[in-house]
Amino acid sequence: MPKRVLILGATGSIGRSALEVAAALADEIRIVGLTAGSDAASLAELARRFSVPAVAIADENAFDQLRRAVPAGTRVLAGAEGLVELVQTTEADFVLAAIVGAAGLPATLAAVEQGRVVGLANKESLVMAGALLMPLAVARGATLIPVDSEHSAIFQALHAGRREDVRRVILTASGGPFRSWPAERIAAATLAEALRHPTWNMGPKITIDSATMVNKALEIIEAHWLFGLPPEQIDVLIHPESIVHSLVEFQDGSLIAQLGTPDMKTPIQYALTYPRRVPGIADRLDWRQVGCLRFELPDPARFPALELGYAAARRGGCSGAVFNAANEAAVTHFRNGRIPFGRIVRLAEQVLGRHVDVAQPGLADLLAADRWAREEVERCL
Repeated sequence: MPKRVLILGATGSIGRSALEVAAALADEIRIVGLTAGSDAASLAELARRFSVPAVAIADENAFDQLRRAVPAGTRVLAGAEGLVELVQTTEADFVLAAIVGAAGLPATLAAVEQGRVVGLANKESLVMAGALLMPLAVARGATLIPVDSEHSAIFQALHAGRREDVRRVILTASGGPFRSWPAERIAAATLAEALRHPTWNMGPKITIDSATMVNKALEIIEAHWLFGLPPEQIDVLIHPESIVHSLVEFQDGSLIAQLGTPDMKTPIQYALTYPRRVPGIADRLDWRQVGCLRFELPDPARFPALELGYAAARRGGCSGAVFNAANEAAVTHFRNGRIPFGRIVRLAEQVLGRHVDVAQPGLADLLAADRWAREEVERCL
């Protein structure tokens, strides 16, 4: 029987890559639900192509357009509540959480509450609510499989030894487009320059996060929750070729790494077929073309976002939610031309420093912290 898959964020880069994998594994995977933010036309086209019985769109204003465009008989939901309802009412064996940003948290939590197997491509769910999500997954019997290439690599490498024998994990980072730029030039980078990633093809928000290295700061927090590691056991290493996707160091000095071409279809397929491995559609790594593999320590003076990630992980509480929301708001302002590139991380730092934390926050506290951080960015401007 084919695995029934629900994709949250089907029109984004991760969602579209997942649908490519699903099409290649049509005998094994059946798409039973799709969601999108506001792109009703693309969501309807995907619903037709994959004969999807139910869809949901976050933008309530796009509901009528979507309802008119989908095939007859397709169930259509809208709004944040519609996304949650789709998760709660769709029989799915696997839920891919690929909605970018804080908007993906409620639907991801709903999937975990249902005890589903959840492929986590939405790092913000753990960054914001790791203290809620991880205990809930244990209580409801949900299985969380990371889809981020770095965390997928760690997840795979951890199978080489016992968890108690892990000395540290090492997240690799491409360094983004500004890896070798001086700090003054980075601060004045244009939007076009920030979107010119040297190795990965991602959506604009994630690409900008890679340029600031906020994406790696968020991954530090994510790894802290996902693998139950203190921040002191999580390191970051710049690897421009993006072939070694991350490493695990064990107490005996052994380093286990996962390598492959920089293509998100590989970790997506691994999550979809886990624990099996089947022939993939991503290009295979050709060692004759690789040449050398370089590794560098990140420069905290040029990429101060990393220390914010460590600080938020150490503080816990609502710090992850505040950091994530402030960064999202700042990135939006940069994309709209309101602030220079160099101010993105400074705003996140400023807002994080002003926040009065809640020691053991509930979901309402986290959502309130998210709102406060976005408003605080406006006040700072």
